[in-house]
Amino acid sequence: MYFLLLLKKIWNNSPRHNFGILFGKLRFVTSHSLLNFPRYTLSDVSFLGHTIKIVDSASFASMKRELFDHEIYKFIADKKDPYIVDCGANIGLSIIYFKRLYPDAKIIAFEPDKNIFNVLRDNITIFGFSDVTLLDKGVWNKEGVLQFYAEGADGGRIATNDDTSNLIKIKTTRLREYLQHPVDFLKIDIEGAETEVLGDCCDLLDHVKNIFVEYHSFNKKQQTLDRILKILTDAGFRYYIQSLGVVSRSPLWKRESSGGIDMQLNIFAYKNYDQAAS
Repeated sequence: MYFLLLLKKIWNNSPRHNFGILFGKLRFVTSHSLLNFPRYTLSDVSFLGHTIKIVDSASFASMKRELFDHEIYKFIADKKDPYIVDCGANIGLSIIYFKRLYPDAKIIAFEPDKNIFNVLRDNITIFGFSDVTLLDKGVWNKEGVLQFYAEGADGGRIATNDDTSNLIKIKTTRLREYLQHPVDFLKIDIEGAETEVLGDCCDLLDHVKNIFVEYHSFNKKQQTLDRILKILTDAGFRYYIQSLGVVSRSPLWKRESSGGIDMQLNIFAYKNYDQAAS
């Protein structure tokens, strides 16, 4: 009975009963009870020997599964102190993963939502990492100030005309300013701004060895996957694509969406073809 009640709670809280999100939450139940972790609530959890803060139970479960169980950010570096640029650091799980993979890594991380940035800063301080620079800015194609939809978890994005609530002002900076020398890993998870940002720094991607891009297709906007893939191809990358999050089993019949997103992809791009294929 307890499990059935818990399953019902998870099902009802999953956007449009999306199976991908539901599966992620069920995996989380094996080690934590979601009944004690309400959504969009600041909470303390024990993680890797430290007590960290999370802002949302479901997004923490999903990030923990992807980063630490599946290790989607794992990459091969040819030196002990790789340079990593993390766009969309959220509460810091990606930084924690990178530092466990390469303790001497030098990391620059961006998180524009001030409330989440404060949690990010606290979490990184708790772990006592060195050579980590945190910037409370969003990456964009120009310096300035933009309206930002603060979703409260991992779905914050530059606001659109359809966004009428949870709006804040954020500072933006150009990613190209941080790609002026060799980059071992560039992570871009910025909820729809990825195409504009990559387009603005495409001439500097020859400095980058490995890229992760989370691509978001919004159901009311023109799709730009072709532009991203061309940018990566022109820069000499080979790519690998995974579907995640929003899953439409029969898309010609019925297309699912969540938060206005009708497709979400993980794009991994690399230049060392022989090593990646081994």
